[in-house]
Amino acid sequence: MHMADALISPAVGIAMWAVSAGIIGYSAKKVQQETNEHKIPLMGVLGAFIFAAQMINFSIPGTGSSGHLGGGMILAILLGPYAAFLVMASVLVIQALFFADGGLLALGCNIFNMGVWSCFIAYPLIFCRIAGENKSRNQIIAGAVLASIIALQLGAFSVVLETLLSGISALPFTAFTLLMQPIHLAIGIIEGVVTAAVVMFIWNARPEILSSAQGRQTQNKPGIKKVLVGLLLSSFIIGGVFSWFASAHPDGLEWAMFHASGREELHSKDTVHRSLAAIQKKTALLPDYGFKQTENDTVADTIDSWPAVDIGTSVAGLAGGVLTLILAMALGWGLRRRRGLA
Repeated sequence: MHMADALISPAVGIAMWAVSAGIIGYSAKKVQQETNEHKIPLMGVLGAFIFAAQMINFSIPGTGSSGHLGGGMILAILLGPYAAFLVMASVLVIQALFFADGGLLALGCNIFNMGVWSCFIAYPLIFCRIAGENKSRNQIIAGAVLASIIALQLGAFSVVLETLLSGISALPFTAFTLLMQPIHLAIGIIEGVVTAAVVMFIWNARPEILSSAQGRQTQNKPGIKKVLVGLLLSSFIIGGVFSWFASAHPDGLEWAMFHASGREELHSKDTVHRSLAAIQKKTALLPDYGFKQTENDTVADTIDSWPAVDIGTSVAGLAGGVLTLILAMALGWGLRRRRGLA
């Protein structure tokens, strides 16, 4: 659900940049006030895990489309809404800058769509209400699945609204909406199941992590070394190997765009769009999660195959995970140090 710059106007892009920046600033202030030291390494490792997980597109049967894990609910349930939003922003910044996944102008939209609804709406109003303070296994599973579905539905509809307000594409509102919502409902169900599985794994290992995320005091400090090691190893395995098995089908947004307009990708001749595309071309060291193509590459080298065994994809998965780990942890340590100096 990463939006490209061609979908939005500069006015909408700048406005959403401002909104997302404001929420990042507020979230940073709230995280700065927290005292949970274990959360800093958890932010980094979960950031790497979500980056790797987003590389794996899974096919949606009978549609010719695919989807990938958003991860916002996993982050919110395990970190709390404010730290989760900062980590999601870190993932999307790394993806846009170094892998050309999502446009630079659309970065504010992507952060809002994939972060706000999960962290600040679905998590407190759905998951926490269903799971409650005395969580049971069934409550956690139900809350995680339902919250993931609703968050993705709201995010998908935000894409439609931002595209409509921009008024620069030929995507009809009604047709685009009727395509976006059902396909992301299917994606959301799968994401909900995966989210519930990951959260249950953490709950079985260290239930106090979930309590800490809600700001509730626990008698035992969360012992997270084994959790950190498990998540970190999973991140490297997913990004380095499992990413070869990602579906080659277009994702839900591209699928909806194609059926609404006949094109999976839109191109713009706007000066702002072209300027930002030129910048992104220079910063993207591994565009589309692989090595840059050169003029000497043959057509055979670019033919899609499955599984797509590619060292470039593995390097991208590992490098992206490390970069996200560093950025998310740097944010956490920086905010902690600033609190100490205040």
